[in-house]
Amino acid sequence: MTKTRPILLAAGGTGGHLFPATALAQELGRRGYVVELATDERAEKYDSDFPARAVHRIPSATIAGRSPMDLARTFARLGFGFMRAIGLLLRVRPAVVIGFGGYPTLPPIIAARTLRIPTAIHEQNAVMGRANRLLSRFVNRIALSFSPTKHLDPKAEERAILTGTPVRDAVLAYRNVPYAPPDPVGRLLLLVFGGSQGAQFFSEVMPPALMALPSPLRWRLTIVQQAREEDLERLTSLYKEAEIAAHVAPFFHDLPERMATSQLVIARSGASTVAELMAIGRPCLLVPLPHALDNDQLENATRLQEGGGGWCIRQNELTPEHLAQELQRLFTSPEVLAGAAAKAKALATPDAVAKLADLVEELARGKRVGVEDASAPA
Repeated sequence: MTKTRPILLAAGGTGGHLFPATALAQELGRRGYVVELATDERAEKYDSDFPARAVHRIPSATIAGRSPMDLARTFARLGFGFMRAIGLLLRVRPAVVIGFGGYPTLPPIIAARTLRIPTAIHEQNAVMGRANRLLSRFVNRIALSFSPTKHLDPKAEERAILTGTPVRDAVLAYRNVPYAPPDPVGRLLLLVFGGSQGAQFFSEVMPPALMALPSPLRWRLTIVQQAREEDLERLTSLYKEAEIAAHVAPFFHDLPERMATSQLVIARSGASTVAELMAIGRPCLLVPLPHALDNDQLENATRLQEGGGGWCIRQNELTPEHLAQELQRLFTSPEVLAGAAAKAKALATPDAVAKLADLVEELARGKRVGVEDASAPA
C-alpha cells in the first residue's frame, strides 16, 4: 500500500551522496512510500537507475571563491535554486525532506524549513560537511555515520542519532559472500578505483608499482582498474607489456560484484566507498583525497584502519616503490588479508538503512520533531 504523501530526498550529484540516498529510497519503497529526488546536473551518471518517481534538477552552487563577484554569483544561483525548490515543494507536497549533503541540498532543505515541512540530514563522513554544518542548525533531525563526528555543533547533538551509512541493495547482496584469500599459486585479484582525481593518481602510480613486483607475483596478478578515458590506451598498453592481466574502464556499473570477487581493494576513502567495503567485508588500502577542505577522507580511512579493516596511506607517501612493497607484503600474507576482511565486515552497520527509514517515518508521523520552533517559518 502506497503512503499518501511522497518523501523528497535531496543530494549532491556525486556517488558519495547519491548512493546512500539510493539505499534509503529502496527501503522506503519497500515500506510503501513514493520517493522523489532533488539533485543537480552532475548526477546524470548515477541517477538513471535511481528508484524515484521523478528526478528534479535544482540549481545550486559551491562557494569556489571569496571575491565579491564570486560570492555574488554563488548566492544568486543558490537564491534561484531556493525559488525553484519552493515551487517544487508546493507542487509535490512531500511529507518529509531528507538531505544527503553537498550544496545542492541547501535550496530544498531551506525551502522545506520555510514551508514548515519536517527535515533531516544524513552525514556520511566522520567530519560534518560544510553544507550539512549549516543545515544542522535548524533541521529537525541529524543522522550520523560515525561517533564522534567532527564539527557537529554541540547544540545540535540532542537532535542527532547514530544510524551508520546506508548501502544499496546491490551491495548488501554480497554481504554473505565469503572472502577468499590468495592461495600460494592462484590468481591475485586486485581492484583499483577512486573517482576522477583518484583515477588520475592511480593511473600514474599503479603501472610502475606493479612492474616492480617480482615476476612470480606479477604473472599471477589480475587487475581491474577505473581510469579516465584519456588514460585507457596507455594503461592497457603498459599492462600488456608487463604481462599483467588487466581490465581497465572509466566506470564499472557492477562495482559491488567486483568488490566481492577481489582479494584486495585500492581506493579513495569517500564515505560510501568505506561503507560498502565494510558491508561486503573486503581488505583495502585507502589513499585519502589530499588537500580536502575538512580532511574527511583522511578521517574515514583512519577510522577504518583503527578498526583493523584496512590500511591508510597518504598520497604524498605512496610512491611506486612503497606501493610495490605493500602489495608484495599483503599478497604473500593471506592470513593478514583474511583478518582485515573479517574486521572490516565487523565494522559495518548493515541495518543502517532501516534505522534511517525509521527516522523518516517518525518525522512523517510528526513524532519527535526535535526543534522547538519547528512550526515557525525559518
